[in-house]
Amino acid sequence: MNRAEVSVDLDAVRHNCRLLLDAAGPRSSLCAVVKADAYGHGVLPVAQAALDGGATWLAVATAGEALALRAHGFKCPVLVMGALESSEIAELLDQRCDMVVWTYEFLEAIESCSSKDRTARVHIKLDTGMGRLGASSPDLAVGLAARATESEVVELIGLMTHLATADQHQSDFALEQLKRFELWVKAVKEFAPSAVAHAANSAATLDLPDAGFDMVRCGIAIYGLDPFGVNPADNRLRPALSLRSFVASIRTVHAGQSVGYGRGFVAEMDSEVATIPIGYADGVRRSLGGQISVLIRGARVPVVGRVSMDNTSLYLADNSLEVAVGDEVVLIGEQATEQVLVEDWANAAETINYEIVTSIGSRPKRRYFG
Repeated sequence: MNRAEVSVDLDAVRHNCRLLLDAAGPRSSLCAVVKADAYGHGVLPVAQAALDGGATWLAVATAGEALALRAHGFKCPVLVMGALESSEIAELLDQRCDMVVWTYEFLEAIESCSSKDRTARVHIKLDTGMGRLGASSPDLAVGLAARATESEVVELIGLMTHLATADQHQSDFALEQLKRFELWVKAVKEFAPSAVAHAANSAATLDLPDAGFDMVRCGIAIYGLDPFGVNPADNRLRPALSLRSFVASIRTVHAGQSVGYGRGFVAEMDSEVATIPIGYADGVRRSLGGQISVLIRGARVPVVGRVSMDNTSLYLADNSLEVAVGDEVVLIGEQATEQVLVEDWANAAETINYEIVTSIGSRPKRRYFG
């Protein structure tokens, strides 16, 4: 058994994409967000599974991520959502990748690199309330869209925004953002009717029926992780990722003896403690010591002491489970009738499931099935 292994169920990815398409409605297509190595799941197999599940677009954050998809043969539209350096424009043009524009300066930089034989595909972004990237006013965004439409070397492909509070059920602010976006889209479509309007993330797709527009951009939910931080089953999502290790050592710790750095665990009585060869360099957060349980032989076993870079300790008490060296340990996923969710880790670490999965390191071996 590998010291640390990530397993990814590609059939779960396909299922989640189909579910999101159904939720988005019949007039909306699906753009699968596969940035950050597909949220730690592995971009190439996941991107293909998402397309097999009905997605027709892929979205990433960086030029490098987009170019990697093209280098591996992905021909579908690829949207680069993040800020770009001027030096990256030419390569993205060559590979027909879509770029996001929110200033005249960047649009002019794109135009200067483009030609009638090498046109640029752009999406205009309106900041409706996220307060990060995007045109600061509808008038500016309308002007950018008009300029792109009039250009001989630019194609206006899309109109977009980003929702700040969609992960709060029926958020009033998200609904306000959508109204601002809808008014702007209506104005632009008077002269650019074919532009693809897209605003909804995973949460909005599942929670706000009128958020679909022409396309939804879903990330977290295609991996079967819940955008609201609850059990994914509540939204019929299937988690794709599991994380496993094995028992490398079992030893008796006598009353008063400690385990790990800083003596984070001191035995109150003679007890059995197991060590598994996985730690924070593999994505098991240091702060999770004493906060979560793992699964061995179908039962929950608590993590004790401080998680170290390469090892984590488990409290077996009197070892009534008869745990043995070599036994499989499920840190995230299912075993027998029990399940540990990414959301369990996120709640224990007072963070979100996005951060948990994108923090899983490169050391765990990836395995794909389904």
